[in-house]
Amino acid sequence: MAEFTLPKHSKIGKGKTVKADEAETTKSFSVYRWNPDDGENPRMDTFEVDMDSCGPMVLDALIKIKNEMDATLTFRRSCREGVCGSCAMNIDGENTLACTKAIDDIKGDVKITPLPHQEVIKDLVPDLSNFYAQYASIKPWMQTQSTTPEKERLQSREDREHLDGLYECILCACCSTSCPSYWWNSDKYLGPAVLLQAYRWLVDSRDEATGERLDDLEDPFRLYRCHTIMNCANACPKGLNPAKAIAEIKKMMLERKG
Repeated sequence: MAEFTLPKHSKIGKGKTVKADEAETTKSFSVYRWNPDDGENPRMDTFEVDMDSCGPMVLDALIKIKNEMDATLTFRRSCREGVCGSCAMNIDGENTLACTKAIDDIKGDVKITPLPHQEVIKDLVPDLSNFYAQYASIKPWMQTQSTTPEKERLQSREDREHLDGLYECILCACCSTSCPSYWWNSDKYLGPAVLLQAYRWLVDSRDEATGERLDDLEDPFRLYRCHTIMNCANACPKGLNPAKAIAEIKKMMLERKG
């Protein structure tokens, strides 16, 4: 089970319990709460949710809690379709998306905390500033030196297939925040999500900056902190394999050196 970083506090206290009125079928949701403005320690609040009037996903329960039980609950969400990655959090000890995690798949009470080992802004909202800065550092756009064609840069079907398993990444940070190497070295190690994105551009046949991209990754920490424990692949809600992408980058480094 992954852990998250407590913001300037040493322990989590037991919070309030809110019950649903006149509900026949309920399920308990234990939710991490911390407000930087009230001076209190973090706590776990418990909400008894009426399942007869709740949608099937954990995000449905969180929205119901916020709308009907505690308007101060804070979390990120947007698409509700597993596309934007906004609602990534730790649910029942697993980094995943609240919008695609079915409540029925969880036995017993549901425990919800922020993504592990990130500073918490409030409640279930982690500070991902460093994560996005690292993503920007790999220059995640096509770089070319040749003359721009009139219409588009063509790509064969075979070359396009090299991007499968890479372009689907939604930058939810579930994989990076499940990686112990990223927990301890997130100031230097890029982490599985960003390295998967880096590989996506390294194998794009239309990109013409392969050498420069590899130069940027040639560092004892930026790339080589990966120890292939596969937490990233297990955590990815899209079923991708960042560890494989990282291994492929390392192979490219060796082939380049001859």
